[in-house]
Amino acid sequence: MEPYWELTFDADGDVDTAQRAQLLSGAERERVTDLLFFAHGWNNEKRDARQLYRRFFAPCPGMSASGVRLGYVGVLWPAIRFADEPIPDYDPSATVTAAAPPGGPVLDAATRQALARAFPEEGATLDRIAELLAERSEVPTRIYEFGRLVRELVSLRETSPARHFGEDTGAGEPAMLTDDAVQVCEVFAAALAEHTERPELFGSLRKRLWSGAHELLRQGTYYAMKRRAGAVGQLGLGPAIGLLAADAPAIRVHLIGHSFGGRLVSYALRGMPADVRAVKSVTLLEGAFSHYAFAGRLPHDRTRGGALAGMQHRIDGPLVSCYSHFDDALGRLYPLASKLAGDSTSFLNLWERWGAIGYNGIRAVDGGKRIKLGEKVPTKGCVSIDAASVVRRGGPPSGAHSDVCHEQLAHVVFAAGRIARA
Repeated sequence: MEPYWELTFDADGDVDTAQRAQLLSGAERERVTDLLFFAHGWNNEKRDARQLYRRFFAPCPGMSASGVRLGYVGVLWPAIRFADEPIPDYDPSATVTAAAPPGGPVLDAATRQALARAFPEEGATLDRIAELLAERSEVPTRIYEFGRLVRELVSLRETSPARHFGEDTGAGEPAMLTDDAVQVCEVFAAALAEHTERPELFGSLRKRLWSGAHELLRQGTYYAMKRRAGAVGQLGLGPAIGLLAADAPAIRVHLIGHSFGGRLVSYALRGMPADVRAVKSVTLLEGAFSHYAFAGRLPHDRTRGGALAGMQHRIDGPLVSCYSHFDDALGRLYPLASKLAGDSTSFLNLWERWGAIGYNGIRAVDGGKRIKLGEKVPTKGCVSIDAASVVRRGGPPSGAHSDVCHEQLAHVVFAAGRIARA
């Protein structure tokens, strides 16, 4: 995987300028023809992201034709992953059954440390959240306190650049951060119980509520990461690509994003100068954002479009979404966490309104194509690829959400970018 560079961004989208300078000079020096950017999802540790990049890019050098000079860029941004989530793509031999403590969910040490890094000024709030999870009181006021603390944890100051990057289809806060906390925890607990290998954890009301509370914490912090991914993409990566295109106009750029990283590279299109044509393909792997993000008109509200409506036209090639119905994080929990306050959508129709692009592809875009993995990839427009034949492995609560390191998906990147094959 050489030559390889990294671009590191902070939570507000500010880039490490020394790394950016190294990329700009190095790509030209190395005579790179095709530059592959990969943005990770909710992996907090840099070593995990780097391992993901190494595994995904491993087959690429042997796939390219002799005239192609590949370069690789790992995008690093301050995300978070709960330590109880299995990540099958990092270790093919790993057991993918999620382990849960016998007494119910707690805030384990590794996750507590990750949260402290993601929210460095919220130590006291995190301490109290950990206490409440350990206590698992039957008193309802403790659940309400827990909900209030989660909301305080993920709130942003008025001046934060990331404040307005949370929604893909409309303005407003997710209902999970505004509605009755007990009811929200009950809904999350029901979703978990439906797809768990440890049904005994949900036997009593107390266990159900605190399992749901733990999931509220997870989904609340993921909402903060979702918001952050948009800011990093539009305010950070997009302008960096603009500088690269100006400095080395012959380089062909290919953007790849997993989970919230898919949201990040998509919002980078909105942050690029409008006349930049360097991006030849965008490949989303289990993208964790709305399937209507690129829609010109929302099916349920024809007066509005998605936040990225028309941005696919900034790609000199296709926008590809690889999706899988084995992705439980996006199929079950994402719609619950994305529903906005005040929305009257019934649970039966929840997926239609608040579904994710990584669960059923790109929707409500004129001319969009839907194909199976292995079929010929169109050279332009929005393309949804059913990748369930390979993206299928993983345990609760996320299912196959992270099962993205497959040579077949690297082939998709090459096909979408029209990169000459050996």
